[in-house]
Amino acid sequence: MSNLLGASEIREIAERLGVRPTKKLGQNFVIDANTCRKIVSTAKVSSQDVALEIGPGLGSLTLALMEKAKSVVAVEIDERLAKELPQTAANHGFNSNDLTVINLDAMELEVLPNLPTVLVANLPYNVSVPVLLRVLEKFPTIKSGVVMVQSEVADRLIAQPGNKDYGAPTVKCNWWADMSSGGSVARSIFWPVPNVDSSLVAFERHEEPGGVELRKKTFKLIDLAFAKRRKMLRAALNGAVSESEIAQVGIDPTVRGEVLNLNDFLKIAKISK
Repeated sequence: MSNLLGASEIREIAERLGVRPTKKLGQNFVIDANTCRKIVSTAKVSSQDVALEIGPGLGSLTLALMEKAKSVVAVEIDERLAKELPQTAANHGFNSNDLTVINLDAMELEVLPNLPTVLVANLPYNVSVPVLLRVLEKFPTIKSGVVMVQSEVADRLIAQPGNKDYGAPTVKCNWWADMSSGGSVARSIFWPVPNVDSSLVAFERHEEPGGVELRKKTFKLIDLAFAKRRKMLRAALNGAVSESEIAQVGIDPTVRGEVLNLNDFLKIAKISK
């Protein structure tokens, strides 16, 4: 088994590069090798997989992925970290040809040189949901994955209709995938130690319920419903769809959007303007 990064080596690399973890980039580096292997195991990464990692940082999770995956594509916004990653992999006995590093903001991702099959990432907490939605939209070859996010975000992603954590991110993710809990992780596995708890969220892709135009209409309704989540549907969706049209598809216009699932929003979208 290859040697993964430990806490002292991670700090040494950071010091040599002059890297100080920043809140702006949402940088909290994982310093525990066992946690990295747990994440990869939870994601069921195999030797047939091309793994996409967003925000690899100093490479602790990257190396754990390289132990199991056929190859890894890592997208890193910090140029210093992106340049160092192939050398870190080589120093730990990995073939650098199995690692492709892209120095880019994940929100600007359009194409990748290798088509990924699995997403495994410690997502920057300040952009975790937008990044996840973008990856699901742009890369349909990704069939499953595990992301580490703030526990509060994890609760939202796996929430069911009617739950206080249920919201637009939940319903939108459900367009592409089924979300489930992958368990929690200790604060102590990060450097620096964050002041929030973190959890793993697993997903399995399913067939999309419609094309791009239907998705846009559905997402518009979702945004309207949750922007005014305390209002009844007939008020929240006023202007986009009438009360009689909502009733026409078998949905009570006096309920709130927070009790609707994706299929309910789809029904309304199909008859909306």
